[in-house]
Amino acid sequence: MLTMHPEYVVDEKARKKAVLVSFAEWQQLMEALEELNDIRAYDTAKKEPDDLAPFEEAVRQIKAKR
Repeated sequence: MLTMHPEYVVDEKARKKAVLVSFAEWQQLMEALEELNDIRAYDTAKKEPDDLAPFEEAVRQIKAKR
């Protein structure tokens, strides 16, 4: 779990406009985002139809087409 200690930049009406985090926290966020992207890519790949054949079957199919 990430532990963040953000600091906020506010405007003259005290509305939050930006967030400051330490470089170490930023690195943790980037690593977590990269991991999340990997998980999403994996989930997307698993949803696609699996039309792969075992090697031996693929060789038989190629030889049959010759």
